[in-house]
Amino acid sequence: MDAGPPRVFPLGDDAITVEFGNEISEPLNQAAIALSEHITANPFPGFVEAVPAYSSATFFYRVPGVLKEIDDAADTAFDAVKRKLLDAVRQGTDSRAITAREVIIPVRFGPNEALDLMTIAEHSGLSPDEAVSIFLSGTYRVFMLGFLPGFAYMGTVDERIAVPRHPAPRLKVPKGSVGIAGRQTGIYPSESPGGWQIIGLTDLELLTGDASSPCILHPGDNVRFVRATE
Repeated sequence: MDAGPPRVFPLGDDAITVEFGNEISEPLNQAAIALSEHITANPFPGFVEAVPAYSSATFFYRVPGVLKEIDDAADTAFDAVKRKLLDAVRQGTDSRAITAREVIIPVRFGPNEALDLMTIAEHSGLSPDEAVSIFLSGTYRVFMLGFLPGFAYMGTVDERIAVPRHPAPRLKVPKGSVGIAGRQTGIYPSESPGGWQIIGLTDLELLTGDASSPCILHPGDNVRFVRATE
């Protein structure tokens, strides 16, 4: 799929979003990640951070840092940043150069860990073992991080086990819970409220404590879940 001309709009006074589309799509996600990585490697004056999402990327900047580099007094910081981003898009950012890492994550599916496995199985018309086997057979792309620090939104879940969120979220979802919401899957990196259907639990620590790379998962990674061995 061709990402096509992006839509560009402000996000508050010090951020700008470049949107390549409005659907969950690997090519659109690749375009968002590629632009984020290009600008991070080649920052404009005042650049703070790039945050890729499913099919868009948001760029945060310091207004004074942008303005002091502007030649045209009629320009705003938004105008200047928009021009730099669109120039980068026109020149091309090679999304094919992004090499996806494969991350293996062990998961336990016992009754105390797979809190909603029976619900998932019943909704899907499958046995619990069949639901787990289908889940383990997939490879899941990390599309974006959000909601909580280190929470990776991944897809795409096989439609046979796609289930809706809980009507009312739990007040406490255990740390390490692996959930399904529609055709997305994700891991709760810490205990928190949440409404995803929990199919298992991992003991893998997702947060690193390193400010430069705070989570072991990055947008563009491929994740495979395997059954944990005791």
